[in-house]
Amino acid sequence: MKRKLIIGERIMYGDGNTPLNSCFTARIRGTVFPENLRHALSRIQAKHPLLSAGVVTDKKGHPWFTTNEQITAIPVRKVARHSDNDWQRESMQEWATPFDMQNGPLCRVVWIQSPEVSELILVCHHCICDGGSVATILQELLVLLDQPDLPMEPYLAFNDIHELIPAPFLENKQLRQKGRKSRVLAWLTLSVVLLGKKQPPKGRDYLLHWKLSKAQSAAFVSRCKTEGTTVHAALSVALLRAFKQVKGEQAKNKIISPVDIRRFITAIRPDHLFAYAPTVNLSLSEDAPASAKGFWVQAYKLKDDLAEKIAEVNVFIQLMIGEYVHSSAKKLVKLLKVTNGNHDVTFSNMGRLNVQEHYQTFQVEAIMSPTVAFPWRNPNTIVTTTFRGQMDFVFISNENFLPEAEAVAIKEAAMALVLAEAEVEMAVEN
Repeated sequence: MKRKLIIGERIMYGDGNTPLNSCFTARIRGTVFPENLRHALSRIQAKHPLLSAGVVTDKKGHPWFTTNEQITAIPVRKVARHSDNDWQRESMQEWATPFDMQNGPLCRVVWIQSPEVSELILVCHHCICDGGSVATILQELLVLLDQPDLPMEPYLAFNDIHELIPAPFLENKQLRQKGRKSRVLAWLTLSVVLLGKKQPPKGRDYLLHWKLSKAQSAAFVSRCKTEGTTVHAALSVALLRAFKQVKGEQAKNKIISPVDIRRFITAIRPDHLFAYAPTVNLSLSEDAPASAKGFWVQAYKLKDDLAEKIAEVNVFIQLMIGEYVHSSAKKLVKLLKVTNGNHDVTFSNMGRLNVQEHYQTFQVEAIMSPTVAFPWRNPNTIVTTTFRGQMDFVFISNENFLPEAEAVAIKEAAMALVLAEAEVEMAVEN
């Protein structure tokens, strides 16, 4: 495989030196055999072309995914287990540990070991994976640990982004003209915006982690259904209200929601690795009162806004126009590193994970939502997943942008709203 990174992958690649790693953790009770782990990772690496590739830059400085026969097997780092919180320390260490981008592989595993309980942390560079991708690899890893001979079908990677864009878009003269204009406009605009801007000190990254109980999770989901809205919309309301409560006039009233591109491009199968996710922005309506009833008015409105904005997403145009702005990629990355952005948080709700609980020699006791410490000026990221009926949350940010004490206050304010509505539902059911 030799393919130029598309613009979304290129931004995640950054400068090629700064780590941008995603960590996804599963807690296992039972026996994990080292030979089975090595075999499972070998099978996974053989399936996914990007796991046998590094990134090489050409004479123009453009990075390319390139298969390298010298790429080693996916490495495993073993660590002695002392507590249930070891995975947080190891994840934060992995955030800061760069990959060998040229020689790969761009994936590794941390095995936190004890006689009865282990954590497996899957670490991938964000330029090869979105949330759905790391969930796929984790699911495959667990299944192959249990069934080493299970069929695992390799697939061919696309070699050019144009393979994913239908001919009517590629041949549209107006779109090509728009792309050329975008190239010039992006370069000029970014040059002016970045003039004199310097990257502020990064500060300390941190991670908050919490879960709702099964009863609380079920009650909140049921409450959302009763009110005719979605869990994502309701959680977005809680988060935006919490930011407003804690940050006051500094709150932006804007949440960024990634959208799974696979719903638009069927050539990218659910089990394929892919890193680009289009996003939509959501904001609270100023008309709804700040009350319990207003909470659900806002949630219903956000549900409609999200559906409308997703329907308006044209990933083919985004991908096509994006190919014209590669010359501004370094400036785009710098912009993310020096400006606060106009949003409060990026919020990803991955929903119920497609991971079984019981296996022959072990059971999956818990899965912690994937974490990533973005090297941007605004790194605020919240991710939630659901496993074994429990909603799991992580909140990642940086002390120099959002003090950890404020993040804790935002988390507590948001969960107070969520639990208050869950308790209403639980009281009705009882």
